[in-house]
Amino acid sequence: MSALTLLALCGIKEDTPWANATRTSQRITKEIMAFVNDNYKTKSPYAPNTRETFRRQVLHQFVQASVANYNPDDPTLPVNSPKAHYAITEEALTVARSFGKRGWEKKVETFVERSGSLREKYAAEREMHRIPLVIEGNEYYLSPGVHNEVRAAVVENFAPRFSPGGKLLYIGDTEDKDLYVDEAGLAALHLPITEHSKLPDIVICDERRGWLFLIEVVTSHGPVSAKRVVELEEFTKDCPYGLVYVSAFPDAKEFKKHVDDIAWETEVWLSDTPDHMIHFNGDRFIGPRK
Repeated sequence: MSALTLLALCGIKEDTPWANATRTSQRITKEIMAFVNDNYKTKSPYAPNTRETFRRQVLHQFVQASVANYNPDDPTLPVNSPKAHYAITEEALTVARSFGKRGWEKKVETFVERSGSLREKYAAEREMHRIPLVIEGNEYYLSPGVHNEVRAAVVENFAPRFSPGGKLLYIGDTEDKDLYVDEAGLAALHLPITEHSKLPDIVICDERRGWLFLIEVVTSHGPVSAKRVVELEEFTKDCPYGLVYVSAFPDAKEFKKHVDDIAWETEVWLSDTPDHMIHFNGDRFIGPRK
């Protein structure tokens, strides 16, 4: 789709030399998609409802990479205007016209040097949005995303409220599964630290009460279900502490999606209302399952 979009922006048909590439402003459906459907044989023509895919997965990136200009004829157009249009940039057009000629590779290198690699831009932006987390006086960084925002909230907001003085033994990250591991602390509780795949997202030890908090952060993955309880009980069978199972959600909306899967005698915590806990424990409040 990206290749066909570039061909359309340059006006390149199958028999058009790249030296004859042109620059015209084009709307997605009426010009770009129509050009592709008229001039290139795909398994099936692109339907009008594919417009958003072209916009979000191709042209948005083209603009970020300085390959295309957005609304060059009228920059004041609103975002969702039916008149929204794109055109290949003058710099990219110069590179395109040199394809197949001597020095083309050098022109590509120069273009990337001036415009910046999109991969590098995304990496830099991702680094800027990493989530800082202080553990034992050292600063760690979670990768961006709602899942890790809730993980950070568990450490910073849940733990001080419901396990004051508790010690963090483990926290994973969507990119680095073992972001922080207190191997000595886990070993002292007879938890097999070589089986990280069975660890929940976060493990907090409350030495004063002899409790171990096993916390699953729920955004894309499931909560502490009956099946998950069985798995964690097997994993912690030699642990001398009482087990407290917690499903942590960003908000009530996400909680409602998973409410039918939550096991009884477990806890639910919502990061947007950190002072409260939902108890799936009948007449008992927060405490070990056994």
